[in-house]
Order: sequence, then structure tokens, then C-alpha cells
Amino acid sequence: NALAIARDFASDLPAIRGLLVGDLRAAFDGDPAANNYPEILLGYPGMTAIIHHRLAHSLYGLGATLVARLIADIVHSKTGIDIHPAADIGPSFFIDHGTGVVIGETTVIGERVRLYQAVTLGARHFPTDAEGAIIKGAPRHPVIEDDVVIYAGATILGRITVGKGSTIGGNVWITRDVPPGTRISQAKEQRE
Repeated sequence: NALAIARDFASDLPAIRGLLVGDLRAAFDGDPAANNYPEILLGYPGMTAIIHHRLAHSLYGLGATLVARLIADIVHSKTGIDIHPAADIGPSFFIDHGTGVVIGETTVIGERVRLYQAVTLGARHFPTDAEGAIIKGAPRHPVIEDDVVIYAGATILGRITVGKGSTIGGNVWITRDVPPGTRISQAKEQRE
């Protein structure tokens, strides 16, 4: 079985490389401070986390779940970015800054999504069976559709959908679906 996993993982590497090229371009295009690709590859914790996630995700899907979790833990220790290896992340993904980002197991992220530091894509509650035991693997994390930007400190919880093209402002708490093209921000200060 280990030989089959290694063979299948090796055959996944060209596709993973293709995804990473798109992620690298998304970082370069999405960050005005990015001067060149080597700088992003070597010095951006978000890129480091994405590289490791793409590899761990493949291994997780092939059944090497312990190895995948160890890879995720190593990169979490190095970058402060915690991505479960089962999370399904689409192409051209960019995490800017990144410290404190949490992406849960059943999260689904579409194409061209950008996150900033301290974003949580987490569970609101855990489904249980008749005896009260947690149901493992049940969808409980958000679905983030294409072309979404989520700013620093946003917390998005539960199996909800953030619609295509939406912008989620910093330090907001979201537990309901967000229609496509929506802009959400904190309430503005009101003076009497």
C-alpha cells in the first residue's frame, strides 16, 4: 500500500506544481509589496503554508493521513497558519501575512480567493449522533466561492456559503450565508 501511495503521489506532483504556479502568481499580483517570485517563495509564510498544504492534501486523499497531518503541523509551527490537510482549496489561492489563519477540515475554497492574517474558517458546532458522539468528517466548515477576499480577523463559522465576488471586512463574525457580490464590514461609529 505504501508503494501505491508513493507512486500515486509522484503522479500527482505535476498537477500540484501547476496549482502552485497559480498560487505564486496570485501572491505576486495580489501584493503590491511583492517584488519578485523568489522573494515570495522564500519569504512569504502564506506561500510556505500553501506549498505544504498542496502536498499534504494529496497525501491525505491517498490515505496517508498521518503523514499529511504531520506536514500540516510542521508548517503550522513554522508559519502560524493552520490548514487541515483535508480542506479543499482551489487554484490561485493567496494568504497575505497569514499568522493566525485557521482553515478547518471540511472547508471548501474556490478559485482566486485571498485571505489575510487571523482569518478563521471554522465550525460553529459539531454534529452528533443519537448517543451524543461527534460525527467525524461531517461538513461543518464554510464554503468560500470564487473571487472572495476576506480581511484580517474575520471569523466565518459553520457550513455556510460566502458567495462569489464577496468582500468580507476585518474583525467581523459571520454565521449565515453571504450572497454573491456582498460587501460586509463592521458597523460604523454613530455620533449623536
